[in-house]
Amino acid sequence: MGALIDVQGLTKSYGRNRGIVDLTFQVEEGEIFGFLGPNGAGKTTTIRTLMGFLRPSAGRATIAGLDCWAQSTAVKRLVGYLPSEFAFDPGMTGAQILSYLGHLRGGVDRRYVAALCDRLDFDPGKRFREYSRGNRQKLGIIQAFMHRPRLLILDEPTGGLDPLNQQEFYRILREVQAEGATVFLSSHILPEVEHTCQRVGIVRDGRLVEINEVEQLKRLRQQTVVVTFGRQVPSEEFASLPEVEDLKVERDGRELHLHVRGGDLSAVIRKAAEYNAQNLTVQEPSLEEIFMRFYEPEGVGARA
Repeated sequence: MGALIDVQGLTKSYGRNRGIVDLTFQVEEGEIFGFLGPNGAGKTTTIRTLMGFLRPSAGRATIAGLDCWAQSTAVKRLVGYLPSEFAFDPGMTGAQILSYLGHLRGGVDRRYVAALCDRLDFDPGKRFREYSRGNRQKLGIIQAFMHRPRLLILDEPTGGLDPLNQQEFYRILREVQAEGATVFLSSHILPEVEHTCQRVGIVRDGRLVEINEVEQLKRLRQQTVVVTFGRQVPSEEFASLPEVEDLKVERDGRELHLHVRGGDLSAVIRKAAEYNAQNLTVQEPSLEEIFMRFYEPEGVGARA
């Protein structure tokens, strides 16, 4: 499979206000791609440009070979879109909204729509004004998925959902991927990206600072290793290992807490074995730790 989304040098300027600058990335057909960043980082601007709602100041974005600005109508036929804030006529019921949007799509499978409503515990009989934040989000998710699009572009999709509905959403996401759909998922909720995405891009101040597989990104951060011994050990021998960046001594020298670069722990394990370690545990970095690395102030380990 080739790239379904192809972004080259994409820039959107708002004058003095920050937009996005020189974004270049691809999303392969059939993958779930996470687009990470805090509010204001440029995620929604990128999505609106992909959807053809904003004209880029420079660069180009295509979906399935179609220019996102010049051929935006054709692009929209391929996409199921969930905006960050889903709004509609407050007097219409959920069923009327889904029926209206379904007709705009040329018709949808009503049984599939009903199944989505059931799985997300959504009551389509109420008027839009009566829905809570979570139920409006459910309605937005259902309308994005209901026509089985080739590409889903989802901006903060689980905002307002309770944990049970979040888990159901993840199951639906995996199912549509198994059927061949591609997903571009914007989020600042890092555990959901860990659970759902194969690759992630991190955007900082409108610029893409990293793009990689989720597992590879985890290895960019230090691992925390805790080693317990039956007696005091010479901590300086562990501190001198090339992979060890920091060391803390606990329990009168019988327990060491080490920060180790990368994923290779072999030198630490060998040294621990020399002193007959009783226990060794490794704490894998969370994606949140990695994410925060890119948002440290300039000059304190940040990557531009």
